[in-house]
Amino acid sequence: MTRQELIHEIRRKQSFLCIGLDPELEKIPEHLKSLEDPLFEFNKRIIDATSDIAVAYKPNTAFYEVLGAKGWESLEKTIRYIPKNCFIIADAKRGDIGNTATAYATAFFESLPCDAVTVAPYMGQDSVQPFLAFPGKWAIVLGLTSNKGAHDFQYLSDVSGKTLFAQVMAKVATWGTTENLMFVVGATQSEQLLKIRSIIPDHFLLVPGIGAQGGSLDQVVNAGMTKSCGLLVNASRSIIYAGKGLDFEAAAKKEALKLQSEMALHLQRFMQ
Repeated sequence: MTRQELIHEIRRKQSFLCIGLDPELEKIPEHLKSLEDPLFEFNKRIIDATSDIAVAYKPNTAFYEVLGAKGWESLEKTIRYIPKNCFIIADAKRGDIGNTATAYATAFFESLPCDAVTVAPYMGQDSVQPFLAFPGKWAIVLGLTSNKGAHDFQYLSDVSGKTLFAQVMAKVATWGTTENLMFVVGATQSEQLLKIRSIIPDHFLLVPGIGAQGGSLDQVVNAGMTKSCGLLVNASRSIIYAGKGLDFEAAAKKEALKLQSEMALHLQRFMQ
């Protein structure tokens, strides 16, 4: 999906909602657990209920890989089921180099029809560049995360006072364009978004942490939204686990609609 196609869907749906498809067997509704592929059936019903609201879906590969070959089969079926007008993010956090990085990119962009892969930039340009070599595909690079350990490295400053995360984002931005490169910025780091926007004013940001993790949509929008929206805000647990009964997908849709209605108001203020 190109940048313009993504922006078109944001305008059409009046939404910049990304839903994280992170199912855990012990947390999905009981009536699904006896089915042949409970993870796929859970995801399928979430997608059916929300695909008119969400512009993106983000399956985290860890929740499938933990189940071995069967889990990978569920992941592939899920990815292929997502409608083509939705942006598909493989949240795999790959970070290797050379032909290994190329193999990872090929796996998600050719063997699977993903639009984007999350990538860790620690090994430098040759760990990101292979993901930028596929037309119409995206690398989503870890920029500033919201976990406690982010302070171990990401906030370290050089002698001029420039933080490591700011240096990384400025450098990575030179490797690609606003057409194939996004950054992950945790929603609970909204106080840093103005600084980040001064470094990368036009790149899209994938912002996890709204909902169960306590991030504020208003704060993220006010600091990070651009005239092209520039945001994909992700919610996972607050939506997919909103209900546990036979109608769990209806509860998921209700939660998604709450976010979408707020997003529509923000889009009316910012987008031209």
